[in-house]
Amino acid sequence: MVEEQLIARGIKDERVLAAMRKVPRHLFVEEAFRDRAYGDHALPIGEKQTISQPYMVALMSEALALKGTEKVLEIGTGSGYQTAVLAELAARVCSIERIQLLVSRAWKMIEELGYRNAVIRQADGSFGWKDEAPFDAILVAAGAPQIPSVLIDQLKVGGRMVIPIGERASQTLKKVVKEEKGAVTSSMIPCVFVPFLGASGWSKEEESDGNGFLKGTLRDRP
Repeated sequence: MVEEQLIARGIKDERVLAAMRKVPRHLFVEEAFRDRAYGDHALPIGEKQTISQPYMVALMSEALALKGTEKVLEIGTGSGYQTAVLAELAARVCSIERIQLLVSRAWKMIEELGYRNAVIRQADGSFGWKDEAPFDAILVAAGAPQIPSVLIDQLKVGGRMVIPIGERASQTLKKVVKEEKGAVTSSMIPCVFVPFLGASGWSKEEESDGNGFLKGTLRDRP
């Protein structure tokens, strides 16, 4: 996985590559899909959610440029796989998931793997995590119609955020860097994530209108 899907496609951060080698991805997927856990694709985890494809996890993690001393906010815990990767890369990870069943599953796996620097809560991620702010980095694993201003407010100056922005059916992965005079946004790659539901995202009522795309799947890949 690391050699063929990550290094071959341009992932260079050695800390990210080491984390991707270490975290046992197969433990975060349902048993029926474990033989496909290291393939270059997203997989369903129930509750209309998925575990993102390895390349997307690595790309988003690399974009945060973590050195090991940072506090990171993750919006969209899902299976907990990205949470574990971030726990390898940062000093503290605060992860938010709106679905209680996924919170319970992810928390169990994070504890079993011995990550003591990660915490997970059930909440509307569009509000961020005010009590833990400010953050050095924020990773959003759901597609939003716009960048939530509250998340920018919870970034430190010099902090980085990666977030998919666009329509419900397709987005562009954006990198946001907070500077003294405001936020600077750049585009990375086309992508398709599940919708970011909540006060700063899509409404719950609109959820059934989606086209069933998998979270973390590149638009130009099957």
